Amino acid sequence: MAQLPSFLTRAPRALRYAAAGTTLAVVVGGTVAFTTLDKDITLDADGSTSEVSTFAGTVGDVLADEGITLGRHDVVAPALDTELADGDDIVVRYGRKLTVTVDGEQQVYWTTATTVDEALADIGVRADGAKLSASRSEPLGRQGLDLAVTTPKDVLVVADGADHPLTSTAATVGDLIREAGVVVRDGDEVSLDQAQRVTEGLRVQVVRIDRGQSTEVQGIGHGTRTVSTDALFKGEKKVLTPGVDGSKTVTFADLSRDGVRVEHTVVGEVVDRQPVEEVVQVGTKARPVAASSAGGGGGGGGGSVGGGADSRNWGALAACESGGNPSIVSSNGKYHGLYQFSVSTWRSVGGSGLPSQASAGEQTYRAKLLYQRSGAGQWPVCGKRL
Repeated sequence: MAQLPSFLTRAPRALRYAAAGTTLAVVVGGTVAFTTLDKDITLDADGSTSEVSTFAGTVGDVLADEGITLGRHDVVAPALDTELADGDDIVVRYGRKLTVTVDGEQQVYWTTATTVDEALADIGVRADGAKLSASRSEPLGRQGLDLAVTTPKDVLVVADGADHPLTSTAATVGDLIREAGVVVRDGDEVSLDQAQRVTEGLRVQVVRIDRGQSTEVQGIGHGTRTVSTDALFKGEKKVLTPGVDGSKTVTFADLSRDGVRVEHTVVGEVVDRQPVEEVVQVGTKARPVAASSAGGGGGGGGGSVGGGADSRNWGALAACESGGNPSIVSSNGKYHGLYQFSVSTWRSVGGSGLPSQASAGEQTYRAKLLYQRSGAGQWPVCGKRL
């Protein structure tokens, strides 16, 4: 059977029928009606629908006539080798390359979906509550799309003594901190790199770093210097110049972490008052040898000190104060020996140890020194016996 010219295969049906009738009239031996070869096909190419009248026998022939070339990711139904009948439908869906990055993990898919939302459903990516880099309703063109998906995660931001729990779709730690309403100042410390991606259960802490200076007034010890003198007996001391402590203002560089000072470093100091050194005379003169007391514990003798003290009735004083017992100690433990010395008074006249442990002659000698210095008033009750 003779075929129609190619330009007629796309002509309106009425025109093609007329042409066909004319052609058939001149075909010798024609037994099949021309109209039985013409078919009306509905072609849906990626959602764009058109009506096609064709003499093509298969789906593949129709697509070839329509200039449609299929790639390996494209889909057509029915199959290319399917024989066509009048009224059939042909559906073509083009494959799109969809590069999906979910929480930093990239995967490449091919889909015939025409919108972002359909594509996510097609490839099985759940994005409920997720943040997308493109609108869900955005058309998915044949050029494909790179899509970033950030899923919500339960995270915690700690700053300024408070916890900030969030369910967030922030992509990075820096984004998360800003979402929590926390401002990171210059010098503050963040426990994680702010460029790090946010993961489920992540905990990030902002530590406030504060630097400053403080001052303290500190004392300066006066120190002591000793000077030897033969004006004093060995063991005796006399303060010539009382010591006075000085003072200084010390400046520190301080560093605090979340309000707790962790560094306190001296960076300078100024002396406000110089200390005054204490000068103490130390005796070098040898002590006279104490004479033994006549009659043992009576309290006489004791060595000469001059100045009228030697001629006093020391035996009578001792008898009044201690009953003449050189080792006696008062019931309260404060007063010792023949003349009931206190320990402090004993030492003020050069005695050492306890008066009650010294010899009677040593006690009488010290009592004479005390009388020479302060008079009989040192013994308010018995002093009149001297």
